[in-house]
Amino acid sequence: MLVLGIETSCDETAVGVVEDRLRLRADVVASQVDLHARFGGVVPEVAARAHLEALLPVVERALDEAGVRAEDLDGVAVTHGPGLAGPLLVGVAAAKGLALGLDVPLVGVNHLRAHVEVAQLEHGELDGPLVALVVSGGHTSIVARDATGTMREVGATVDDAAGEAFDKVARYLGLGFPGGPAIDAAARTGRIDALDLPRPMLDAPGYDLSLSGLKTALVRTLEASDAAGTTPAVADVAASFQEAVVDVQVAKVMRAVVDLDAPTLVVAGGVAANSRLRARIAAACDAAGVRAVLPSPRLCTDNGAMVAAAGANLLAAGVVSGPDLEADPGLLLATRAPA
Repeated sequence: MLVLGIETSCDETAVGVVEDRLRLRADVVASQVDLHARFGGVVPEVAARAHLEALLPVVERALDEAGVRAEDLDGVAVTHGPGLAGPLLVGVAAAKGLALGLDVPLVGVNHLRAHVEVAQLEHGELDGPLVALVVSGGHTSIVARDATGTMREVGATVDDAAGEAFDKVARYLGLGFPGGPAIDAAARTGRIDALDLPRPMLDAPGYDLSLSGLKTALVRTLEASDAAGTTPAVADVAASFQEAVVDVQVAKVMRAVVDLDAPTLVVAGGVAANSRLRARIAAACDAAGVRAVLPSPRLCTDNGAMVAAAGANLLAAGVVSGPDLEADPGLLLATRAPA
């Protein structure tokens, strides 16, 4: 079974092809990072126009990389939410046209589900219950999947997502965009204890997180240091801020793992490529006797392979969408799971 997946929820025009749910045949991404860098963040209207220009050539490249023809496809999957309205509309419209023209099923995929299920392409079947931490520029969510495969969000940021917080701090420090990789790189030579920063909601019950106050605390700390003539090195600032963000994420997700008795923890999304987060998650899971599933950094960021994988799972279970599928920027995590 060959499924093509289209991802246009934000600023990556991405198309992947997956065979029999577990084999990755192609993964092509046209990045818009340089296009949005001058704005210090993603501009939805600019992103939508770029998707319009790039999508069909990316589809053609993905089919070529996979060594298949469009006529060989058994289904077309597309992210229909959550995400930015304009970019989502481009992807959904293209997927509808492609599925209609090929007379194959159309499958609408939730972006968060796709981030979790992409791990099967490298780690095999993800059987049984699990907890997932989905962290990106737009999401910081803790997701639980039960034995039936039903997913639900059990915790989330109440303000800034982790990637958003990294972007804002990187911009403040003059490190450029995107902020996550810039903070990660700068932090590698810095001291994690250089600044005394808070860990918001660390001891609050439940699994929700907050990062906006941490960002503000960092700015106030630096303003005080500047006034006192003791400005810390950028590497130390980056390392201290990154450690605070990671502390909160690890503590909350491991609490969910223990409370829900989950044998597996999946970490996904663009921020899952952060080297410090990956190291801390691996160590925490090892200490708790839990299996840590960490997709390669390439599959952490938005990509078409994850949409194809999740779409293939749904298609195999007979879950398909009709021609009335709509882009839904505020889509909640789908709870209907593969049988």
